Order: sequence, then structure tokens, then C-alpha cells
Amino acid sequence: MPLEIVARPYSDPDVTRLVAEVQAEYVTMYGGPDAAAVDPDEFVPPSGLLLVGLLDGEPVVTGGWRRLDGPTGRRAEIKRMYVRASARRRGLARTMLTELERTAADAGIDRLVLNTGSVQVAAVALYRQFGYTAEPGFGHYADQPGALFFGKDIRDEPAGS
Repeated sequence: MPLEIVARPYSDPDVTRLVAEVQAEYVTMYGGPDAAAVDPDEFVPPSGLLLVGLLDGEPVVTGGWRRLDGPTGRRAEIKRMYVRASARRRGLARTMLTELERTAADAGIDRLVLNTGSVQVAAVALYRQFGYTAEPGFGHYADQPGALFFGKDIRDEPAGS
């Protein structure tokens, strides 16, 4: 069965479980959870969007974007990209990132940016493969050692390229 991607509120139980899983991984990788502020309302259209990918009805991947420059801003940040360990190496992150790019472009976003860490080798490779390039630091982790920042213009080009 193909991956079904659906929009969900940040308060959805599936989202809550997946976010808890990724936060637990951050504790293992970095010694603590993601400390960047996240307001669930930032993921409510038109301010942003949160997506969950389902395989056979089971939530296995999540990702979202939130506008950085107000409700009509043209720049958004990707947040909460995560694939459950049991579902990795199936191309689900690629599918989710493609959908995030598509939905952001459809909402009038021109540029997507994101923050990840140097220890997240698979994530860094994915973003580079999708054409994301180094971006000046921003937000909570702007000056943190090992923090990486990427950006990509997404308008007028096919999603996932």
C-alpha cells in the first residue's frame, strides 16, 4: 500500500507520539530535546501545515512547515521531519519532503529553510540531494556548534528536485 499523507493538527495523538519519538532520539543524539520554541498554532493554515504519513493506517513519518515572516510571509521553516525507525530506508522521507515543498509552494512560499545537526548524517544527505544549500544560522540554534542550516528556493521548480 502506498504512503497516504494527511494534514493533522499538532495536537493529534499520532503527531504527539511521533514528536515524542523524535524528541527521544534528540536526547540520545544531543543530550536533550529540541529546545527551539514551537507554537502548535504555527502549523495551522495559512501560517503553516503539519503532515503525517500513514502506511496501512499506521503513522510512520511526519513533517511540517511554518511561516517565518508572519501570516503572509514568503519564507517558511521545515520542522518535525521524522521517520519512525521501523519504517526507514523506504524513501518515506523523500516522499514527505516532496509533499512539504509542494504544499508550501501552493501556499505562496518562495523559500524553505531548516536547521539540523551534523550528527544527523542521513538528514543532511537528503536535504543536499534535494538541492538545499548552506544558509546563515537563525533561531534558537544559530550559534550552536554542530548546528547546520539549509535553504532552498521552491517556486517555479518541480517539488523534489
